[in-house]
Amino acid sequence: MRTNKFDVACFGCKTTVRTGEGMLVGPQGGWKTYCVNCSPCPPARGDHDGWHRVPLATLDFETTGINPFADRVVSYALIDDLDVEYFGLVNPGMPIPTASASVHGISDTDVAEAPGSAVATAQIVALIDDLIERRVGLVVFNASYDLTMLRAEADRYGLAQPDWARLLVVDPLVIDWGIERGRLGARKLTDVSAYYEVVIDNAHDAACDAIAARSVAYEMGRRHQHVAIHTLARLQHEQRQWFSGRVANWNSYANKKGLTLDNPAGWPLGIA
Repeated sequence: MRTNKFDVACFGCKTTVRTGEGMLVGPQGGWKTYCVNCSPCPPARGDHDGWHRVPLATLDFETTGINPFADRVVSYALIDDLDVEYFGLVNPGMPIPTASASVHGISDTDVAEAPGSAVATAQIVALIDDLIERRVGLVVFNASYDLTMLRAEADRYGLAQPDWARLLVVDPLVIDWGIERGRLGARKLTDVSAYYEVVIDNAHDAACDAIAARSVAYEMGRRHQHVAIHTLARLQHEQRQWFSGRVANWNSYANKKGLTLDNPAGWPLGIA
């Protein structure tokens, strides 16, 4: 979430919010400033049943860049439904750009002696195959990025692909759109975590981000019965619809600004 850069009236109670003391919320071109007392918050937890009561696995990557088709994994964390943790650094076989290193703090020196991408990818694919066979849901924040990168890495090394069509994905980024329909603006994991009062011990560390993403998913289920009521299988359909709506919203803005358009069918795997 952003803070306000100017003194302005609170959108909720109309009191003056001093610079830096309020929360700037909303989509591009539709910002609203709220004071601390009026800031949007999620509903209280319910006692309903749903997929949020079932143990889920979670996955996160730190990478060399933002192109899932061309960039590489430099660290990974996959925590299964039994809370067994698989994580480590990866030698991507290419230099880590300074801009990326400044985000996650992983340098070429850090990964010099780490296992290569082929080894790490084979392990992750095997773990995902196991989740698929056991019908365990996998939480991935912005799945169309991480899973597309994993698919590209597997292709790169001639590894058999998981049966992606059977993978049960829970994507808090997409679910957030389904709940809010963009009224709170574009939100990163840190934003959604703060909204649901989930603490990230060390943002942009793969294990910490994976744990936070799963905690956010559970909170979404606890606080939104209309989302939790779906089976994980049905949730896949809902998330595809929400992703399509999110992309349509972005494309409407991007078309006016001459920016690159996204493919509304690109979830949970991106389409080049």
